[in-house]
Amino acid sequence: QVQLVESGGGLVQAGGSLRLSCGASGGTFNRNTMGWFRQTPGKDREFVAAIVPYGATTALADSVKGRFTISRDNVKNTVYLQMNSLKPEDTAVYYCAADSIPFRAISRKDYDYEYWGQGTQVTVSS
Repeated sequence: QVQLVESGGGLVQAGGSLRLSCGASGGTFNRNTMGWFRQTPGKDREFVAAIVPYGATTALADSVKGRFTISRDNVKNTVYLQMNSLKPEDTAVYYCAADSIPFRAISRKDYDYEYWGQGTQVTVSS
């Protein structure tokens, strides 16, 4: 059973930066594509970023390209989301997720991710 724990959320002013971390345990971390999603009240979960097992390929939502970067450290079993130039519309609960099928190509669909963290709140003030 894979367990994911996010950290690094908080309150930041527009234009600021945050780095989210997601620690994984209980599974074979380096076999799974990892993703970040976000959700605001009353809206569906939204794809933010994903990275394949050995980090050679990443994907970013258009809304965060040029501002966010996803990376992973397979020794530390951790995936990161570096968020720069934050905007108020980035305010959301951010979730880390692990794909259910090892070595599958990146999916932007939340139903392809079987394991989820509890989420971490990011609030960007204007």
